[in-house]
Amino acid sequence: MTAPLIHNSSTAPADRLPASPSAPPAPASKPGPERHRWSGRSRKDFLVFLAMALPNLVLIGTFTYWPLINNIYYSTLDWTLGSASATVVGLQNYVTFFTSEDASKVLGTTAVFTLITVGGSMVLGLLVALALNSKVRGTTFARSAVFAPYVLSGVGVGLVWLFIFDPGYGVLAWILRGMGQQSPQWINDPQLSLVMVIIVYIWKNLGYCAVVYLAGLQSLPRDVMEAAALDGANGLRRFLNISLPLLSPTTFFLLITTMLSSLQAFDLIRIMTPLGNGTSTLIYEAYLQAFGAYNRAGYSAAISVVLFAILLVITVLQLRFVERKVHYS
Repeated sequence: MTAPLIHNSSTAPADRLPASPSAPPAPASKPGPERHRWSGRSRKDFLVFLAMALPNLVLIGTFTYWPLINNIYYSTLDWTLGSASATVVGLQNYVTFFTSEDASKVLGTTAVFTLITVGGSMVLGLLVALALNSKVRGTTFARSAVFAPYVLSGVGVGLVWLFIFDPGYGVLAWILRGMGQQSPQWINDPQLSLVMVIIVYIWKNLGYCAVVYLAGLQSLPRDVMEAAALDGANGLRRFLNISLPLLSPTTFFLLITTMLSSLQAFDLIRIMTPLGNGTSTLIYEAYLQAFGAYNRAGYSAAISVVLFAILLVITVLQLRFVERKVHYS
């Protein structure tokens, strides 16, 4: 019997020897970032955007930012309006304004006028909006009548109300004389002049706040209001706990727009109190200094820059802090 053939491992054939360990494969190179290709479609979209935006940007830059830059430069000049020469005085116009006796009066008048007109317009506008939100006959006519004064010319409104408040031949004086009373000196008394302008300004801007609040009320979710009514909440409680918080975006919008508008109110003050007797806000004081008896264009420009700084600070603070309390749905 033939013995089996036994192969020694040391003399194994080369094809049966274990393969020697090979080097690890080189890692694949990472693909580099794709280069942005300026395709024909992208170029076309950019040209369309440029054609649409460039005219607006040119107009804004020409009629807004360039005058603002020039006004800041003029505020550093001692320049009389109409004079061919001016002297650079740096910040002297600002120092003169803040150290003058009129600065506190002008700033105080501006603050009182702004706070009362903004608060009065928003509170009364909300109340009017609640009344107009009811489903009764004549609400369409009432909404138009409330909003109409806002779109009327400020000059026309001022002339009509000046005829009403005139202590000599005004309608209010005629009514009071029929009652055996004397008409207050609305025009001659500085305090009453400010009250008169505030009343007219609130009346004129009441419709704007009412319409905006009305739109906010009509956009409130009905299911939430119906659920609250089913839970037993009365109308006042639903308004305070549900409607008012949900109206916070509308209130925030109105707060910014009405405050900026009140700080720049000019036409009513100019028509009803031409001399600024007790109604000299910042913008009207700038007008009087430049186009009144003084012709101090550089000083007027400095007051305008102060007003711009106040508007900028108020807007930033409102966007930074007040918006945190806004509840967006």
